[in-house]
Amino acid sequence: MRIQIFAGMLVLAALSTGRAQAGFPQAAAQASTTPNAAVQPVGRPVARVNGTVLTDRDLLREMYAIFPYARQHKNGFPKEMEANIRDGAMKMMIFEELVYQEALRRGMTVPAAKLEKGEADFRGQFSSPDAYQEFVATEFNGSEQLLREKIRRSLLIDALLKIEVEQKSKVSEQELRSYYDKNPARFQYPESFAIQTISILPPQNATPDQLKEGRRRAEDALRQAKETKSYEEFGMLAEKISDDDYRVVMGDHKSVDRAKLDPAVVHALLAMEPGQITGIIQIEKAYTIVRLNKHILAGKTKFADTEAQLRKEMESKKTNQVRAALDEALRRKGKVEVL
Repeated sequence: MRIQIFAGMLVLAALSTGRAQAGFPQAAAQASTTPNAAVQPVGRPVARVNGTVLTDRDLLREMYAIFPYARQHKNGFPKEMEANIRDGAMKMMIFEELVYQEALRRGMTVPAAKLEKGEADFRGQFSSPDAYQEFVATEFNGSEQLLREKIRRSLLIDALLKIEVEQKSKVSEQELRSYYDKNPARFQYPESFAIQTISILPPQNATPDQLKEGRRRAEDALRQAKETKSYEEFGMLAEKISDDDYRVVMGDHKSVDRAKLDPAVVHALLAMEPGQITGIIQIEKAYTIVRLNKHILAGKTKFADTEAQLRKEMESKKTNQVRAALDEALRRKGKVEVL
């Protein structure tokens, strides 16, 4: 399990247990902290956690974990984001060290088989044995023992977080059902229409001749639209001739709340069956042709249909709360200095 903090906010991201995780970059094959033009780590102490010194090299690894795209740009991290990324990385780095020390205090260990699997999985992230050896040489002065200790540290952090965060953040079906029953308004949905459109838009400040040309184009578009027999055919036509932004997604607006549609469009759709196409609907100076895919009456989402997403949301919220409480408790027991 990897705890990430971005822009001062706590976000939990669960990773597989066999992979080198906490305190280590997510993409090992690109994990070198070799500086770019904007970042020059030199091993300078930046924090002390119960006497353990963390350096700017450790901090840079965490910054890359939060914003890996910085490796792809010669200027590194975006200037407007760098301070927040650095702050988040510092908090994440300190938290991981506190968790690691707590795991040691409890006498937790990593089984030999699990450590071997972690090492194998880690090596497997590299494109070649040479790339792996280059990483070990750059990051650990060629010492695979130091790398092994880093992986062991990562797995210990992962193990403690499973106990103190993941397991304590589970939400029961009873809790889900209770939330669903007590918040009925959240699960209500309005009457809506799933539609596709083809729109012909005249130029701004169009001349009479341009308006006539727009009408002619709309009539030609309607003729072609009426010849389509499916969602795909109408969508391909929209991509080809429509002027509105939805043309790049086959004219598909997905489900649109009735209240957000022009009254003329609603009037036409109410008299249609799925698969039918309106005539030309003029809205101000624009001409629109609409295909009805589905008329969705107002209702309430069934518990079974929302249970998985609701569980994900509630467990994510609970995870952040539990993680924050653990962070606070560990800081209260320890001594953290930002240098």
